[in-house]
Amino acid sequence: MVLRHRPGTANLGGYEKMPTGSPKRRLAAGAALVVAALVTTTACGGGDGDDKSEKGAGYNAALNKVVNASAKKGGTLKFVGKQDFDSLDPQRTYYGMTWDFMRFFTRTLVTYDTKPGAASNKLVGDLATGPGEVSADGKTYTYKLRDDLTWEDGSALTSKDIKYGIERIWATDTITGGPAYIKQTLDPKGEYKGPYKDKSADKLGLKAIETPDDKTIVFKLPKPNGDFEQFLAMPTGAPVKQSKDTGAKYTQQPFSSGPYKIQSHKANKSLVLVRNTAWKKSSDPLRPALPDKITVTISANLEENDKRLMEGDYDIDVNGTGMTQSGRVSAVEDHRSDIDNIQTSFVRYVALVHTAKPLDNVNCRKAVFYATDFAGLQQTRGGAVAGGDIANSVFPKTIPGYTDYDPYGVLARKGKPDLAKAKESLKECGKPSGFSTKLTARTNNPGEVDAAEALQEQLGKVGIKVEVDPIDGAQSSSITGSPKVVKERGYGMTMSGWGPDFPTGQGYAQPLFDSRFIFENGNYNESQIKDKSVDQLFDDAIASTDPAKSKALYEDMNKRLLDNADWMPFIYEKNISWRGPRLTNVYSSAAYNGRYDYVSLGVVK
Repeated sequence: MVLRHRPGTANLGGYEKMPTGSPKRRLAAGAALVVAALVTTTACGGGDGDDKSEKGAGYNAALNKVVNASAKKGGTLKFVGKQDFDSLDPQRTYYGMTWDFMRFFTRTLVTYDTKPGAASNKLVGDLATGPGEVSADGKTYTYKLRDDLTWEDGSALTSKDIKYGIERIWATDTITGGPAYIKQTLDPKGEYKGPYKDKSADKLGLKAIETPDDKTIVFKLPKPNGDFEQFLAMPTGAPVKQSKDTGAKYTQQPFSSGPYKIQSHKANKSLVLVRNTAWKKSSDPLRPALPDKITVTISANLEENDKRLMEGDYDIDVNGTGMTQSGRVSAVEDHRSDIDNIQTSFVRYVALVHTAKPLDNVNCRKAVFYATDFAGLQQTRGGAVAGGDIANSVFPKTIPGYTDYDPYGVLARKGKPDLAKAKESLKECGKPSGFSTKLTARTNNPGEVDAAEALQEQLGKVGIKVEVDPIDGAQSSSITGSPKVVKERGYGMTMSGWGPDFPTGQGYAQPLFDSRFIFENGNYNESQIKDKSVDQLFDDAIASTDPAKSKALYEDMNKRLLDNADWMPFIYEKNISWRGPRLTNVYSSAAYNGRYDYVSLGVVK
């Protein structure tokens, strides 16, 4: 739930409204206030119990349990966000926040359980009666559909609708941007051309999926893949009614299979969902469908959004990337019982583009590692509490593949740079005086432009001259996600963040590091790593039925990627998230990288 990962445009912060002093001093002061306030809060208790439900609220109350459990229906749930959804077309979305939100009007064969914390990682039946029946050789998955499945017009939702929706992934000239796992797994040779070029009368010519009747669907894999059901839980596995498919325009008015349908959508401004009266609760044990209406307001003014959340005009931030620096300070001072300090599964990183000279030279890339002040970047992001721990692994700690391997001594030096080794590396790559390059940063991801400017200053100390190019993150899939555009604009580095599409080594790492996942648009292998050894490690780990062996293979991959200085992680992200006091059934979901589980939420009218 690619990056899931990719927030977009806005003006970063308005730190000039804070007390006088240099921006970096103000950031450091703000981070210190947050840390001090939260340490005091934790010492006073609150949110640390193991109960499954807690009446009222408290600091960190929603991390492992449900806050304000209620079955009461009615009212309007109000989201605000700094950036619109990347797409409302289930086969085209790759933002984690969209995957979370889309479950209001989109269903899949299996989905993640609606429970707090790590329990949410369990796959359960959604359109299907339960997880699939898997053949002994691991190549055939069979699902039976629930009774009473309907579209928003009241017509029956069938196995053929699911097959057709999945087939749309193959129409890569029209349906772009979403993850390609299902396509790569079912048709590795790319023989099928998608439903728009399908010569069969019913446009259901993909042989790898069979629909023997309207309530049965069967998937035939060329070779086993233990993560296949994880692929089906993504929106790319959602049904689309063929008669309602408008191709590239489907994002404007997707047809609902869930408890809500779209009443209105104004791109980059607003979205309104109302009840889908054709939806039957008997077909859907997971979604409580509590609010009568759900609204989303898009505003690029991050500080104003935080202010209005705290004033009660909105209930929750749909982007789920945490509050701004000034918002965090205000929240911990005046509203600490309404916030959670969430450890996400995201890694903040700098991709080092291998096609951009001189970063095609491993020693020039190593110079960047040695010259980076990781502790300084951590402070810019909000410190250890609000920003997260310094990263030394390309894998987050929750994903098999993480190790404490630290070839550049990042943790040993507590995040401080080693300028002497940076200069040695520059000599070894033939650039003793340094070099020039361009670094992208997204304008509406809190702290990203500030972190990029801090890195610019740090690398300048060894002669690496960095031009920071702030970009519209909503357009990142066609900017940093386009190797052609990256080359034309001369980008050598991309600052961004990434969380797992699903909680395995494949689900986290394959889009980032597998050369077969480099695409013309929507490319997340931003370093453009083309390493056959890495590709083979993926193949071996995915094919293995032994979790310990797979884990060891991903650990080898982590070591190779770090030794080659391919991709520079710098923070395991934490954030301060607002949880409005009107909300009911609030909890953080590990399945959605620590975000609140949107589909369970209700409101006190």
